[in-house]
Amino acid sequence: MIEKEVELSKKLFRTKHGELGKQEKHVVHHIAERTHIARNVAQDFSDQMTFGQRLADKVAAFGGSWTFISIFAVVLVLWVLLNSFILIRHSESFDPYPYILLNLFLSMLAAIQAPIILMSQNRQAHKDRLSAEYDYEVNLKAELEIMTLHEKIDLLRDKQWSDLISIQQEQLELLGQLIKGLKKDPRTVV
Repeated sequence: MIEKEVELSKKLFRTKHGELGKQEKHVVHHIAERTHIARNVAQDFSDQMTFGQRLADKVAAFGGSWTFISIFAVVLVLWVLLNSFILIRHSESFDPYPYILLNLFLSMLAAIQAPIILMSQNRQAHKDRLSAEYDYEVNLKAELEIMTLHEKIDLLRDKQWSDLISIQQEQLELLGQLIKGLKKDPRTVV
């Protein structure tokens, strides 16, 4: 099959098979084998994820949602109200203004949440790169297949033109013979 791939490389890319990149060789292989190249990158990618990676993606998805922001805002307001209420009632609260304990919790939340979101974003960027590579391969294969179809249509058109010309030549020869026959015997009616 490698001979066909070498031939296709020369025909489609106008270059040697060894000079092609990994993706181009992959596309040529699929064209030579007449197999599809498209696949679901998201499914392939999610099948390979570990439990920790899935958990990080869920935490990142929740941390970047309006639900999280709403819950977070409610907790902050409740914290401030509860501390203010206790301060007014008992002249002392568990986290007096400027809410240092709240700041500590917020800092810890940010310290934990930021790397988890970064891990999820890195994984998403990797998935996007893979998706872009597969899209390139699919588009390249489609383009090359369209080029080969154009060549086949051009060959068919050229063959039809040559067949039409040969038929016209035969008709002209028959017409010439008919005219010669009429000149010899003008009484002959076709």
